[in-house]
Amino acid sequence: MDAAALMAQTDLFGGIRLFFERVADRPWVTLIELLLIGSVVYSALRALQGTRGARLVRAVLTILAVSFAVVWLVAERFGFERINALYPYFILSVFLVSLVAFQTELRRLLLKVGEGAWLRRWIHTGDEVIEPLVTAVDRLARKKIGALIAIERSAEAGAIVESGVQLDAVVSAELLETIFWPGSALHDLGVMIGQGRIRAAGCQFPLAESADVDRSLGSRHRAAIGLSQEADAVVIVVSEETGTISVAIQGHLQRGFTPETLRETLIQELGGAANNTKIAWRSAKPAPPTREVA
Repeated sequence: MDAAALMAQTDLFGGIRLFFERVADRPWVTLIELLLIGSVVYSALRALQGTRGARLVRAVLTILAVSFAVVWLVAERFGFERINALYPYFILSVFLVSLVAFQTELRRLLLKVGEGAWLRRWIHTGDEVIEPLVTAVDRLARKKIGALIAIERSAEAGAIVESGVQLDAVVSAELLETIFWPGSALHDLGVMIGQGRIRAAGCQFPLAESADVDRSLGSRHRAAIGLSQEADAVVIVVSEETGTISVAIQGHLQRGFTPETLRETLIQELGGAANNTKIAWRSAKPAPPTREVA
């Protein structure tokens, strides 16, 4: 073994020994550091669960693990100086590429931090919106009339609202039924509800990428998932083929809602006078797999 390889191996084992010495000297500090790091990583993975970001995280971690193995276990051992010199630039490149790849997830995170889900304690969509919304969705589902309705939460989806026809109307079951009635000029696209009012109709929602959704889902369900991935909104879908009620939140689509479970979910996610009990929105019993055409 040459001098360079011996020095690299000595540095590696010396670093490991130094780490364990610090743990022994300051166990509480190390424990707090590990808990903080673990909390951040867990929160990030939970926020990305079910989105394309989860696959990107696995890819980035794989790249970093392989590069670490190459540099520390091969390059350092055999004295590949050029690889050692290029490694910091490679890490910087991975970081910059990750910023571009995670721009949707980062934007959602910044919206949550900047505008704050905590604001829903004081500013929320109350029963004056939830009740007519549930009534309209129930009637549309019984008649098997397709519908796509998004309710903003902590952040406004201004670009989506601007893509449709501005209404600024009171939320009522009759108006929602009229908008989605077959033959209406606005029935094929989505409705945006925010600040307790119907802000716009005929809005174009972004479609989820094909790899993120079941191929059996139609355009309305794909649009619901797509919007929930890019904006902090609760999106309701009514299938015109089966009358099934579905809800999309943060890129997750749950099907098979009844008016009762839909009301509970909206109270939980949007706030309301009856919001005294935490209800997991994924608790609604899913419908059997069916092909949703819209």
